[in-house]
Amino acid sequence: MIYLEYDNSFEGLLTAIFEIYAQKIPVAHIRKTGYATPLLFTETLIIATDDQKAERVWKKLYDLFGKKGVRTLWKAWLSEDEDIDDLILETVRYGIELKKNVLSDFGNIHVIHLQQLVKSVGREKHRMEAFVRFQLTRDGLYYAVISPDYNVLPLIAPHFESRYADQRWLIFDSARKYGIHYDLSSTEFIDLTPNEMMRNYSPVPEALGEREDLYQDLWNDYFRSTNIPSRKNMKLHTQHVPKRYWKYLTEKTPRF
Repeated sequence: MIYLEYDNSFEGLLTAIFEIYAQKIPVAHIRKTGYATPLLFTETLIIATDDQKAERVWKKLYDLFGKKGVRTLWKAWLSEDEDIDDLILETVRYGIELKKNVLSDFGNIHVIHLQQLVKSVGREKHRMEAFVRFQLTRDGLYYAVISPDYNVLPLIAPHFESRYADQRWLIFDSARKYGIHYDLSSTEFIDLTPNEMMRNYSPVPEALGEREDLYQDLWNDYFRSTNIPSRKNMKLHTQHVPKRYWKYLTEKTPRF
């Protein structure tokens, strides 16, 4: 049994798939660096990411699955599921064997599981787009912290680029220790280390803009004014806004 270990990048995964076919490895598993692999009767190959090899695999998958199909594989990979690398590998093997796009073949257990993960990632993407709440800092930057179940920052970037095109903003994923920053002209991914103006990856009160408290009070007043107590249905409410997302919402934060 051979395990191919790569550097946690999507290009690294594609490089590993290239090596499986180039070296004609009949039975193989792919794992990200840091994931445990069985110690007995296994061989581990460390795969160095090669952009040219990754590009060749990408083109092959594009020809086989189409633009929507390769994006589906990428979205599944963003789930960070422990078995997602093998699921993608087996789906690719299946497609190459049949020489067609198999992503709608729900008779295949690997395709079913992969598509289930894609749906879960899609739901998390929409929730993050709905539940992100920005705070205005002293230097005019709108800042938000999230810790989504899946790695959806690359998926939500276009939504915020379009909706907040006239504002500088940064959304930080505290679970994965990176963020997306928009500077009015372009968006880039950044690593961020907390400093004295931040606590738990959130701005401390001294770092916030002078009117941020007013903005939050106005939002809470609006939320309360549109709420109809007689129609309160907490069961339905938590179905649409699960409690694990309340930490992001200004209207769920007590005001003193």
